[in-house]
Amino acid sequence: MNTFFEDLQNKKAKICVVGLGYVGLPIALEFARKFSVIGFDINQKRVDLMRRGVDPSKELAAEEFENTDIYFTADLEEIREARFYVVAVPTPIDEHKTPDLRPLLSACNTVGKVLKKGDYVVFESTVYPGCTEEDCVPVLEELSGLKFCDDFKVGYSPERINPGDKEHTLTRIVKVVSGCDEESAQVVEQVYGSIITAGVHRASSIKVAEAAKIIENTQRDVNIALMNELSIIFNKMSINTFEVLEAAGTKWNFLPFRPGLVGGHCIGVDPYYLTHKSSELGYHSKVILSGRTINDSMGSLIAKSVVQHIIRMDKSLKQSRVLVLGATFKENVSDIRNSKVADVVQELASYLVNVDVADPYADSEELQHEYGFGLVDKPSGKYDAVVLAVNHREYENKGMDLIKDLLIDGGLLYDVKGIMRGKANGLAYQSL
Repeated sequence: MNTFFEDLQNKKAKICVVGLGYVGLPIALEFARKFSVIGFDINQKRVDLMRRGVDPSKELAAEEFENTDIYFTADLEEIREARFYVVAVPTPIDEHKTPDLRPLLSACNTVGKVLKKGDYVVFESTVYPGCTEEDCVPVLEELSGLKFCDDFKVGYSPERINPGDKEHTLTRIVKVVSGCDEESAQVVEQVYGSIITAGVHRASSIKVAEAAKIIENTQRDVNIALMNELSIIFNKMSINTFEVLEAAGTKWNFLPFRPGLVGGHCIGVDPYYLTHKSSELGYHSKVILSGRTINDSMGSLIAKSVVQHIIRMDKSLKQSRVLVLGATFKENVSDIRNSKVADVVQELASYLVNVDVADPYADSEELQHEYGFGLVDKPSGKYDAVVLAVNHREYENKGMDLIKDLLIDGGLLYDVKGIMRGKANGLAYQSL
């Protein structure tokens, strides 16, 4: 057995997880059941909450912090004693759909200042193939004065966290691992293999592991884009898309993708990392970017359908009221990052429609800061249209009783994902 791994097992060496958000915190806590861990985050308020056993992202219960050997800090000096660093910071895109590596390179800057000979650095952040070795390693070398592979080792193990999913949790998902050489790949495999009950898959190189991660979400994005394009076509034919998919789904090899709003910090972002790198290499993506264009347009399409219905009712847009139910990027989570519901709200507002937004999970102040609108405490009165944008369990449980109480006679239910299909008797109804 590798002596480095033995030192981690015997707690002679510590693991440090840098970045304690949706990805980093679950990993840090899981490691802390087997190893001695330092959890580092630059946000002191988040650190204070975690020290009290509170997940700032509201994903993990208090008991998840129990029976763990972990110390949370925002102090750079306190992570110097670690020997195995895991970087799990966000990799967003900017307003031009270009990869924003600032959080990642900032984390490299942090680790580089404390890196010692013999240390390991493993990246979990989603990046384009080559980013770890071409963009991150030079920062580590410059700040530490050490030489890559000779003095310190680097690995890549892409995150596979699915917010809100209580079935496919961290330890139940096969983990892809890789290293800069055979020794590092073995150590990274041992470390992750000790907590991932589903097992690990060792990729042949860091680039292969990076590429595997980026196509996981690109594949889903392109498939959902096809469903969205089909929904546009079928709506012009007055055919319900979900009924078509239900019928087609009786064939054993038909893939169960559905149309919808594609947001969040993975599917709606990761493809741009791949197309960015592709463009640098002289190839301009056709299929991937076409899919992105379709998916990014769906919020506007939904809003325009609602506006058209209001006009057909001979209602003044300035005097009309629309309620949007759900503002997070997916059901039953509080995460609003890259939520495409914002596109629906902003498009409706551009027609001077009065829009109320409700969500049992989202934070109103965060929405106001990020997108320029907040939440109503409780929907009041009647609305000309209700857009069921996110299928939170609260909305599914109340069903049509909730919707009927909110709509005027002749008002429209726009059921984005079609969960009320067949139940909206007597109501004007649309879905993707």
